[in-house]
Amino acid sequence: MGPEKHERTIRTTGRQAVEMETASRRKYRPRPYWFLTAVALVSFCILLVANGFVSSQIGGDAPVRRSGAADRVPVSITDGGPIIDGTRDPARAYAMPPMTVALSFDDGPDPQWTPEVLKVLRKHDVPGTFFVVGSMATRHPELIRELRDSGAEIGIHTFTHPDLRFVSRSRMQHELSETQLAIAGAAGVTSYLVRPPYASTADAVDNSGLQTIRAAGDLGYMTVLSDVDSKDWQRRGVDSIVRHSTPPGDAGGIVLLHDAGGDRSQTVAALDRLIPELKRQGYQFSTIADALILPSANPPATHLERVRGMVMLNTVGVATTVVGVLQWVLIATGVLVVARLLLMLVVARRHSRQRGSRDWSWGPPVTESVSVIVPAYNEKECIADTVRSLVASDYPVEIIVVDDGSTDGTADIAESLGFPNVTVIRKTNGGKASALNTGILHARNNLIVMIDGDTVFEPTTVRRLVQPFGSPDVGAVAGNAKVANRNSLIARWQHIEYVIGFNVDRRVYDLLSCMPTVPGAVGAFRRDVLLQVGGVSDDTLAEDTDLTMAVCRGGWRVVYQETARAWTETPSTLSQLWRQRYRWSYGTIQSMWKHRRALIHRGASGRFGRVGLLHLALFQVLLPLLAPLVDVFLLYGLVFLDPVRTVLLWSAVMLLQLLGGIYAFHLDGERKRVLWLFPFQQIVYRQVMYAVLIQSIVTAFAGVRLRWQKLQRTGGLHTLLTPGALHGTPGVDVEGGAPDGVAPDRVASVR
Repeated sequence: MGPEKHERTIRTTGRQAVEMETASRRKYRPRPYWFLTAVALVSFCILLVANGFVSSQIGGDAPVRRSGAADRVPVSITDGGPIIDGTRDPARAYAMPPMTVALSFDDGPDPQWTPEVLKVLRKHDVPGTFFVVGSMATRHPELIRELRDSGAEIGIHTFTHPDLRFVSRSRMQHELSETQLAIAGAAGVTSYLVRPPYASTADAVDNSGLQTIRAAGDLGYMTVLSDVDSKDWQRRGVDSIVRHSTPPGDAGGIVLLHDAGGDRSQTVAALDRLIPELKRQGYQFSTIADALILPSANPPATHLERVRGMVMLNTVGVATTVVGVLQWVLIATGVLVVARLLLMLVVARRHSRQRGSRDWSWGPPVTESVSVIVPAYNEKECIADTVRSLVASDYPVEIIVVDDGSTDGTADIAESLGFPNVTVIRKTNGGKASALNTGILHARNNLIVMIDGDTVFEPTTVRRLVQPFGSPDVGAVAGNAKVANRNSLIARWQHIEYVIGFNVDRRVYDLLSCMPTVPGAVGAFRRDVLLQVGGVSDDTLAEDTDLTMAVCRGGWRVVYQETARAWTETPSTLSQLWRQRYRWSYGTIQSMWKHRRALIHRGASGRFGRVGLLHLALFQVLLPLLAPLVDVFLLYGLVFLDPVRTVLLWSAVMLLQLLGGIYAFHLDGERKRVLWLFPFQQIVYRQVMYAVLIQSIVTAFAGVRLRWQKLQRTGGLHTLLTPGALHGTPGVDVEGGAPDGVAPDRVASVR
């Protein structure tokens, strides 16, 4: 069947490629999605910081230190009582009236224990004074409203619970004002009562504590300490709490209790006994302001204070929701990581053992000739090495170089090599799909091997690549693409990615019969299968993925031949890597969308859709999108949570992935010493891949048609290969001589 007849079957129209040099000279204009992405990123960071402030203590609590020198504290303060008015100069202290008790509660509101405390107070019809933590108030504004509706008095216990003696004046002001806004937004009131965290009784006030009292007074606050410590924080039982909560003699007092900060069941039970006992002894219960006949401790907030408070509460509400969702997403990410590792250990191991078995056979040995198609566009740096490696093959090959309108003399270089089994076809530029279809039209053999113009084969690659065609149900074969230029950090990271990601995944896809991509660098197809699916389509920028999906949906088996190795030049700069992966990601998304109906089909197409597409969506799209959350929560945990625990959890995830990487390198027969770069790859490289994937998804949803991105090549692949990559291959004379049984005119030096 001649090329003319095939021309009616295979579509050869392609997309106009754009030269990289021309694109780089174009004036850069920021895309709208970059602005939207930046806004989204900044908003996300703001929400994380907001949640960090309200859900933890930024930097942790300030250290609790013993009281220092008190030589500047007047006796009127140490002996005057627990209520200190620092708005006066000098400050003045007040004590509770005799036989009068004010029950005060610190560290709330807590969604579990604050309602329990209020229930007991309502039961015995006594008021309470609650010194609330601003971060808790912003998370539970409904409890602030409940406190206010119950008639309780509300005071301020700072926003993040630091020891105010050891923070700056500006931070102290923020701690109090932000808590004030939280109260105003939640209940529409303010408070002039403040209790510094870790404060004790008036007789324990030192010089630093006095400065804090005066500083609070300058801001209009009255400091409230305590003179009866229930010691409920020690959790020594109900009897102990009741005993320590009873004022001595007939004195009045402010009793210190807690409605948050851990299990407060003993406090609630003790409160239910304490109130009747004190009433029996003749004590009266009052709020602090009422006991001293002061104005209401909770005057109405101004309109501006309410608005600002509501903005704060809404921001925190959104932040809490977002982070809560992200925590579940992080769990899902962990599940995907573990699932992928299990697939690697179980399915990939089974694939390796199956193919490594002495009894394994694809069928009768394949000996028929092969046509190798090399689509080339401006590949002057690499084309000679590519052709020479093919000529050096230990298998009979017809080599067709399709020059797709190159402007750098690629075709001339290929022709000048003078190999008799190499045909160079020149055509106007039409894109890679068009070049491949042209090669298919001119191929004389039924077995077609495709190789990129920046790739070299080992002498055994073609022979090994076509052996699976001994099985009549195999329609295509994916080879093992290797990184040749491992002389830069970015290239080494790609080497790790190729081994751990692409090649291990292909083992899994092979056994699950859902291979989504035969790489353009090294793949083989039956000619009649290519004709059946309409040739190589230019509908997407990932023509290899699109083609492979079509083959799978056609009922043909696509397998992975790990011993058929090809060495390709990968991008050596970040900008080139970005352009390449942008095209790959965008093209993969295009292909998945194009073949989406396979999800609902029956037969081979449906099987590929429900296994292959879902696997691709989970592990090639969703997991890369979610994986950076591990690093985001690493930073979040270092700042807002327990740093040691955070580092341990992150290290556990990293170790899990590293173990999978070690096994992947073992399966692929690669040296493992490069894996010391793996943690750094995970921190830096995957963030780049994440950004690329985000850009691809945004571009796809925006309906933008992405053009082909031509990469700059350095060439000299034979010098870039790692030592021993081609040298020493059985049956190959590395100095250029002919392998056993191969004619000398079919061999080129690979030195």
